[in-house]
Amino acid sequence: MSDWRTDPTFTMCRALVDGADLSSFAGGPFDVRVAVSAIRPEAKDGFLLGQVPWERFPQGGNVRDAVHLLHTEGSLRAGAGVVSGMCANDMRAAAVLAVPFLIRIAADSRHPCRAGALVEAACPARARHFGIASRDELLLHRADFQDGDLHDDYDDYGVEVTGYPAGWSVAAARAAITADTALLQPLLSDPEPSIRIDAAYTLATAADPDRAVRSSFRARLATEQDPMVSAALVLATAEATRTHPHSPTIAWMRERWRDRTQAPEVRLAAAIGWLCLTDEPVPNGLRTAVDDLATDERAHTMDDLPWMTNAGGSHETGLQRCVRTMLHPDQPDPEDSDDPWAPRR
Repeated sequence: MSDWRTDPTFTMCRALVDGADLSSFAGGPFDVRVAVSAIRPEAKDGFLLGQVPWERFPQGGNVRDAVHLLHTEGSLRAGAGVVSGMCANDMRAAAVLAVPFLIRIAADSRHPCRAGALVEAACPARARHFGIASRDELLLHRADFQDGDLHDDYDDYGVEVTGYPAGWSVAAARAAITADTALLQPLLSDPEPSIRIDAAYTLATAADPDRAVRSSFRARLATEQDPMVSAALVLATAEATRTHPHSPTIAWMRERWRDRTQAPEVRLAAAIGWLCLTDEPVPNGLRTAVDDLATDERAHTMDDLPWMTNAGGSHETGLQRCVRTMLHPDQPDPEDSDDPWAPRR
């Protein structure tokens, strides 16, 4: 792996450290938001990787090679893991450029690595979310970038390990997902439950001012038979609503956790979603329902949901951490609970 300090973008990052104004680089050649928006539809559909400016961003060549291998060889060992690995190392800028191509691999029902590609596609669209399980921060998109809106500050995401503005990477990834919602929405009805879950997780980051994506979650939920997928659709609805507030959806979320005919996983997801969408005091009925439903067995099962996987720590599952943080804030954190890589008990 080459030294990222030899990448052209490092010049910008070095200048920022030395006091340059970030706004002076907005819209320029090292603004990944612009680079993603400039990828032509023909280049995306035809996998014309040579038309994408990978070389401008740290480790861009490695990302390009991974996308090429994944597309042409259909081997997870050959290409997958690079994007998620870079995101885990807090280097998202180049990984974002892969998102449109990963979505197309995921949408190809014949591709052997479509599931892995879909998981990878969602990674750059979120930052600073591991171990986060509070009402204030879970499901929160810290920056709401509108089309054509090039904010020139760092926002709450800060910088990546390279010094690159992390908010630019996250905004570019969400814009790429938004541009391809038509490819992702059919995956909500895919025969594989894991694909349906990951499609909901990915689509939840899309800009949705007209509530079309959120409506697709509700429409699928009406026919979904798998309780874990249903829980994913509820959490995706809550995440989309947190970005684009909608009081009827908040009321709908409350009805889901109160409805005893719903699957326990759905009621738990709705309770967490409702708590994140309001600042109202916790109702006694919600507290009782969650304490009754959040068994250890169910908590481990619900770690199949990426929201819960990311919220957890080494000594507690995501659901357990959400329950403790949201309903029992007086309870101390388990020792080493913020280590996302340690095995869970």
